[in-house]
Amino acid sequence: MRTIIISSVGSLLLCAFFSCAPGGREEQNSGDSEKIVIEKVIYNSIAWALTKDTTLLKNTMVRDESLFIFNPDSVPTIGWSELANNFDFWLDPRFKATTTEIRDLRIEIAQCGTVSWWSCILDDLGEWDGRPIGWKNTRWTGVLEKRKGQWLIVQMHFSFASD
Repeated sequence: MRTIIISSVGSLLLCAFFSCAPGGREEQNSGDSEKIVIEKVIYNSIAWALTKDTTLLKNTMVRDESLFIFNPDSVPTIGWSELANNFDFWLDPRFKATTTEIRDLRIEIAQCGTVSWWSCILDDLGEWDGRPIGWKNTRWTGVLEKRKGQWLIVQMHFSFASD
């Protein structure tokens, strides 16, 4: 009987240890909730244009010169100030974002818990002066960093498959 009680208590302690140890249930749930927050940041970094909500955009990216974006053309965007120069285009009444769709989103969080990266396929469509514009089936990857408790995009890469 004593052996059964000791074995039962030992088993309970092992279960409690593994559920809180790295990779346990608590850490997995925390990672899942972090991924939900990260997914919203990623979506908002593009979807802000649907309503032209620049405050929403500003809450998704670092607003310093460490921001780096590889665009589908050969000209990268380096720094927040360079990105902000494009606001005139996006806020122009002739520009209208119509669709933002993200597919096959994959999010990973580094073991340190303050860095994350993602990949997905993006459709980001709109109109300029009534004519259709945008990116369809765009490969989109990026890196976020958790700064002062907030997930912010620090790097993005947009490209189109050539095959």
